[in-house]
Amino acid sequence: MPDSPAGPPSPPIPLAGLLAREELGLHRIAGPDHADLLWVHTSEMADPYPYLLGGELVLTAGVQLADADTYVARLVQAGAAALGFGVAPVHDTVPEALVEACERHGLPLLEVPPETRFAAIARAVWRLMAEARHRELRRVTRAQQALATAAARPDPVPAVLRQLALQLEGRVALLTADGEVLHAAGGRTAPDVRAALARLARVVTPAPPASPTTSASSVSSTSPASSVSPTSPASSGSHASSASPASSGSPARKPSPSSATDTRGGSQLSAYALGGAQGLSLVLATPRRESGDHTVAGIAVVLLSLLTAPHQGADAAGRSAALVRLLLGATPQEVAPLLGDGDSWTVVHARRTDGAPADALTAGALAAALGSALSDVDRETVRVLLPGVAEVAPQPRWTLGASEPTPASALPAADAQAARALGHAEATHAALTRHRPGIGGLADLIPPDRAEAHSRALLAPLTEPLAETLRCWLSLHGSWGRTAVALRIHRNTVRQRIARCAALLDADLDDMDVRTELWFALR
Repeated sequence: MPDSPAGPPSPPIPLAGLLAREELGLHRIAGPDHADLLWVHTSEMADPYPYLLGGELVLTAGVQLADADTYVARLVQAGAAALGFGVAPVHDTVPEALVEACERHGLPLLEVPPETRFAAIARAVWRLMAEARHRELRRVTRAQQALATAAARPDPVPAVLRQLALQLEGRVALLTADGEVLHAAGGRTAPDVRAALARLARVVTPAPPASPTTSASSVSSTSPASSVSPTSPASSGSHASSASPASSGSPARKPSPSSATDTRGGSQLSAYALGGAQGLSLVLATPRRESGDHTVAGIAVVLLSLLTAPHQGADAAGRSAALVRLLLGATPQEVAPLLGDGDSWTVVHARRTDGAPADALTAGALAAALGSALSDVDRETVRVLLPGVAEVAPQPRWTLGASEPTPASALPAADAQAARALGHAEATHAALTRHRPGIGGLADLIPPDRAEAHSRALLAPLTEPLAETLRCWLSLHGSWGRTAVALRIHRNTVRQRIARCAALLDADLDDMDVRTELWFALR
């Protein structure tokens, strides 16, 4: 087949769509019933092969038709999609030899009635292409708007993936360079499909550079994607398109393709490399591959690349300098000015309301929504550090606990305040709970040093876990269930700890005077 340029901007037209145009009177009399039409080409040459690009509906009246089998074989070699034969003025009927040849070579054969002009068929195909292109543009536009809206949500990465799965009606996932699933959306897939997606992701994910002592044979034996060429189909049927230059430091390495496709068990698989040096890839498994899917996926790739890429700037430089100084022995109050303006900080603890674990991307998105770039995640709990006297607002799908504004020297105490506030918020099903500092009252009438000494003496028999359980239990008015939720322990454990506190303190915790004295001591 001759070298063909890139396809036209319009999507292909299914043969069934052209046959449905009753005014043309076309009938399929041989060959398969499915074909995708890219062009219409009229030719009365004995061998039109040199003039075909592939995907054409070839129209002929058979002026020079001599050997039907050779004629059809050459059309199939050239990649023609179908053949339309006009029964006038040369032939009164479609030659039987042509029907048999098309059936044998698998080329759809259409009978064109005498009253239908070839120009009318060409015009109908281009009208169908224009309609298909218009539908595709509307679909891509709607998908672009939906994905952009998702990217503006508090959890942009999962939201973009959910919207992409909805638009493509399939399964999508964001994978690390090690093949770990960071986020996924859409229906479940079979194990063999998941394995094929992981292999496809390794095709587009740049492999780490080999050490100088690593032999070429050892690299090829450990790299599952080593047999995939970025410019040719892989042996398994996958296709990769390359857009990345090879590293100048390792001339033997092949460039990593920007995307790759494959099929497995009726599922259409795709993988796309995300921009940046994170080694992330987007993989998709859809029941079919429709026109516009690649464009929609490309929009998602751009958005996900922007959302997951590390952003370097003045703020990032300040954070880097602060980290270096901390590692070299500086105190938090010495590096705090590098991280934000103001002398006070607010610590926020957060957990997903659906109980889903958090990751660095989700934590960063929450921190950005709260107005900070300083975040950390420990399993399901996200911690955010807000400079200044920040106004913490509730966030959708998150439960938050916020400390009071505190100087950098007292950040550990603020961290404990935020943790307690988060536990209180979860126990009371509140979206946000702020730590409430003392605002005067009887407690302020006692000198702080004497109050602290009395508190230490009164609570001396209690260990830290027992004292924290008692403080939480008193703050929730003696509720066993809410205390268990706030401390994330079993209700029976709460009962055992409170009973132990009563025994060690030799106090009746049902007595309000006892509770009041203990509450003042714990505060």
